[in-house]
Amino acid sequence: MKAFLCNASYYSSIIRSDLRRRNPTDEQPLSKIAIHKAFIDLHESASIKAEPLLLGLKGEDTAWVNVELNYPEPSENDWVGVFSPAKFNASDCYYESGKSHEAPSICTAPIKYMFANHSSSNYVTSGKATLSFQLINQRADFAFALFSGGLDIPKLVAVSNPISFANPKAPVYPRLAHGKAWDEMTVTWTSGYNIDEAVPLVEWGQAGYSPKQSPAGTLTFTRGSMCGPPARTVGWRDPGFIHTSFLKELWPNTLYNYRIGHMLSNGSVIWSKMYSFKSSPYPGQSSLQRVIIFGDMGKAERDGSNEYASYQPGSLITTDQLLSDLENYDIVFHIGDIPYANGYISQWDQFTAQVEPIASIKPYMVASGNHERSWPNSGGFYATKDSGGECGVPAETMYYVPAENRAKFWYSTDYGMFHFCIVDSEHDWREGSEQYAWIEKCLASVDRKKQPWLIFSAHRVLGYSSNSWYAMEGSFEEPMGREHLQKLWQKYKVDIAFYGHVHNYERTCPIYQNQCVNTERYSYSGTVNGTIHVVVGGGGSHLSDFTEINTIWSLYKDHDWGFVKLTAFNHSSLLFEYKKSRDGLVYDNFTISRDYRDVLACVHDGCEPTTLAS
Repeated sequence: MKAFLCNASYYSSIIRSDLRRRNPTDEQPLSKIAIHKAFIDLHESASIKAEPLLLGLKGEDTAWVNVELNYPEPSENDWVGVFSPAKFNASDCYYESGKSHEAPSICTAPIKYMFANHSSSNYVTSGKATLSFQLINQRADFAFALFSGGLDIPKLVAVSNPISFANPKAPVYPRLAHGKAWDEMTVTWTSGYNIDEAVPLVEWGQAGYSPKQSPAGTLTFTRGSMCGPPARTVGWRDPGFIHTSFLKELWPNTLYNYRIGHMLSNGSVIWSKMYSFKSSPYPGQSSLQRVIIFGDMGKAERDGSNEYASYQPGSLITTDQLLSDLENYDIVFHIGDIPYANGYISQWDQFTAQVEPIASIKPYMVASGNHERSWPNSGGFYATKDSGGECGVPAETMYYVPAENRAKFWYSTDYGMFHFCIVDSEHDWREGSEQYAWIEKCLASVDRKKQPWLIFSAHRVLGYSSNSWYAMEGSFEEPMGREHLQKLWQKYKVDIAFYGHVHNYERTCPIYQNQCVNTERYSYSGTVNGTIHVVVGGGGSHLSDFTEINTIWSLYKDHDWGFVKLTAFNHSSLLFEYKKSRDGLVYDNFTISRDYRDVLACVHDGCEPTTLAS
């Protein structure tokens, strides 16, 4: 079996060389396959064999598979698709507008694909190749299918034997998130067990103490929940069951061990491996507190399939950099555009598997982006088709956030001296809207004496960006963004506002009404008289270009993949660092030093009217 372990620097070299051959694309790789045009023409001399037959014998949820091809009429356009369940045919076709007169042979897109000559340069002359695929446990068996005719008119010429994981239904990919109270952690995971088959639960506790058991709720969604194609058609795949348990009354800053499981009707329990997490500090508590923030990461394949380097080229670089530094941060905020599944539901499993080593031990808080939510006539603020018909359903089900209504993906959460207001920029934020009222309530609710660091975040840029397409619109922002919100940022003295959506890094001066209100670049102290706006959308997707216009409020720009780390040392000292994903080094930074009285100090549009009355 092929061993495969790569680090961020290794992927950097792969990507640099690969991008010289192909231009990055906005197109989901699976959408390039015209699967509705596929037809079956099995070749009697073609064969495809996969091994091993049984995966995960020691409880692993990821495995490498070798696939051997033999085809007497090879071409450079031949490709191998991974299908799951293994029996893929027209029986599960779904038609948007009535029954089709010519039913397609195959109605389900593969989970991933690889060209037959991917690792065998002589495939076109020999007709033989051996490919290595990495599979994750996705609740069903798998088959490998060899197609000729390229992606435009695929002709199925051979199908492999089925292979499967030892327990396809096993609980997998736990992801932590804050609950609605400071002393509550939620654990969400995916399995193949419905509640009529097994009871989901979490066993957890401090080391050396008797563990507790907490029940979990179970959710799923159906094809009918999707708003359009491909999520409703060729991109549909059963998501299994998503379970969430609430671990309550946690002691602050305490290490807990946990495992997820399902109790069968005979009383036995199917357990995952053991994980651990550190509970959050009490709101306002002074301790070393470290936060990671980025957007637009996406997913990628370590086996090189799905034309990995041209869709989300930095995804694994960022993932691996965060993995290498796990001990040095406490919580992660992924502010929208999560897997870029774009209606291919299987990709949500792929993403949760990719970030599982992070999300299983650190709270992994997410925000809603256009590639999760946007769809015409679906109640959102935008009418684009960026979500591929998902219209928010997978994101709202696969990930827990402490929102009052997860379909309205805005929420607040605390981490010690930090207070976060996470906005849903796919819903109306303008003055007079439901969300605007919530934003003001969130900003007003923080006691800055206890929680001095007030952070605002949204996926789309509601503040400032020198991105080329915003510049062409003449706005340098999402239209009606700061016009409606800057009075709130100023009134409540927001320290930093973070955004994704634009795939690069940019930091502004402290700014109000398009004017820099502080001439410093790297060290800020005293009165809070303007908010610093940061675009940190370089989590992994193909990069966005800056305009050539000189935007005087922009202090640092970087056309690369990276993320931000905030470190609160105490109530009066904050360190901001921008790190590149490729090497983990700091390329931009600043500090904020101040006392509580500096937050109270009056600034323009930042204080209530006063009177001289005695």
